[in-house]
Amino acid sequence: MTAMSASAVQAPSRSTAFAVVAGFACALAIGKALPVTIDSVSNALAPLCATAAEGSPLDKVEPIGSYALPNVPGKRVTIVRVSYGPGGFSRPHRHAGSVTAYITKGEIRSQLGGGPVETFGVGQSFFEPPGATHLVSANASMTEPAELIAVFVADEGAQLTTYLD
Repeated sequence: MTAMSASAVQAPSRSTAFAVVAGFACALAIGKALPVTIDSVSNALAPLCATAAEGSPLDKVEPIGSYALPNVPGKRVTIVRVSYGPGGFSRPHRHAGSVTAYITKGEIRSQLGGGPVETFGVGQSFFEPPGATHLVSANASMTEPAELIAVFVADEGAQLTTYLD
């Protein structure tokens, strides 16, 4: 995002509270994954637990699954659900590997690198090449929720999301 609106400024206590909730959500997801070995779940989901959308207390990132690609040694496919509350967004970031996003609810505004801001609706998808700068990732609505499923293909153990300053 090139310009921050007044609604994008958050009090530290709200950010801290969101981080705590996100941490508990990741712990719950890992706990539900047992009988899979704890080490494999922790290694696969750890990069996701640091991923948090911002902009609405309803924003969240939920791990769905993570699988080694046996025909592509050293690569892993990871699937997450990103939910944005009304007006929700993620701050600028980039991802390790390739990402394909599929919109399942509402409308998502997205801008990669120096490209245009685009709006995607239910049933549409967009692709992020490795290392692309994702400047805008936001719910297009200030009144309705939005959701997407993101599918990452990245190196085993890679930090999937890195926020930009």
